[in-house]
Amino acid sequence: MSETNLGDTEEGRAWAAFCDTLKENGAFILAQGAADNGLDRAEGLRYVTRVTRLALEQFVENYDPITPFLWRGCRENIKLGTDNPDTCAFLAALDGKYEYRIRGRRNTVKYLSMGTYYGKDYGRTGRSGCGGNLEGSQLQINEDGTFEIAISVEPRPGNWLAMDPDTYQLIVRQTYLDRSTEKLADLELVRISAMEDNEILSLPTLNANLADAAKYLTGCMKVYARWTEHFMQHPNLLAELPDHMRAAAHTDPNLAYYNGYWTLEPGEALAVEVMPPNCEYWSFQLNNIWLESLEFRKYRVQLNKHSAAYGPDGSIKIVVSERDPGMPNWIQTAGHRQGTMTFRWIKADSYPVPSVRVFRLADG
Repeated sequence: MSETNLGDTEEGRAWAAFCDTLKENGAFILAQGAADNGLDRAEGLRYVTRVTRLALEQFVENYDPITPFLWRGCRENIKLGTDNPDTCAFLAALDGKYEYRIRGRRNTVKYLSMGTYYGKDYGRTGRSGCGGNLEGSQLQINEDGTFEIAISVEPRPGNWLAMDPDTYQLIVRQTYLDRSTEKLADLELVRISAMEDNEILSLPTLNANLADAAKYLTGCMKVYARWTEHFMQHPNLLAELPDHMRAAAHTDPNLAYYNGYWTLEPGEALAVEVMPPNCEYWSFQLNNIWLESLEFRKYRVQLNKHSAAYGPDGSIKIVVSERDPGMPNWIQTAGHRQGTMTFRWIKADSYPVPSVRVFRLADG
């Protein structure tokens, strides 16, 4: 019996196309002018492997809108789009033609937000955005701390999370202010539409899922590379990202962000200063040029409203440098000489833009 040439089969072509996407995105990363040293290039290639894992988890391993479940998305070893070290993000597959329900207990985590999203490739080939969002303070909660949420395209009474007809994903963001005292909300997601038989994996389904994973990977690479290119035009400055650039990414509409690109020479430090308004949460963090938070398991690369030290007038001054300057609110560059940075606000009375200046450590 003659051997089959798998490259000529449907599955062979689909797999080859997925592998070609990996090669193309690796080449894209290495071609970025910002990656001008070994550390940035190594992190860039690792970034491709991380987002590939996330893409495969989303569209191959866990993509089941008929019997969905919540699973952990960005985490300590998969980072994307200025991920927040304080946030636990959970994902689930949805489909706008079904209706779903979340049952849960609020518990004590500082911020809870749920959003439905459409646009599997971050807007590269079509629409991308948030179909609906529901934040913890908007929930009708029972006396025992439990709640129930309907998720559907059509409005429902009580707690309702809207979907766009093209919705493919639910993102639940739970953000700590103080991990030592807060407990994440307990959540259970089910589909409540009329029952239908679960599908056995088919070749066309797998091929389509691989294609979606490839498009998602490329979309992430291109969208966030454009962000960094934009930040680099004005180094050592925090500013709001234009709406047309932010719209494609699956961000939380309740958050205000200021982002920037930082670069320091030996002996230099960055001072980030602001008078915080009344707010539920704020944080500042360092990222690499790929918009991954720096290694927060080993270094102090982030501060928030709870962990920061304040001046007598309530202001904050954050100092970014390679070595400890002996000042409060020191953020470590963790071996980097350049990268990106993010200041985020949640439910603030106002959104002041933090000032940023470079100084020599000897000068203070």
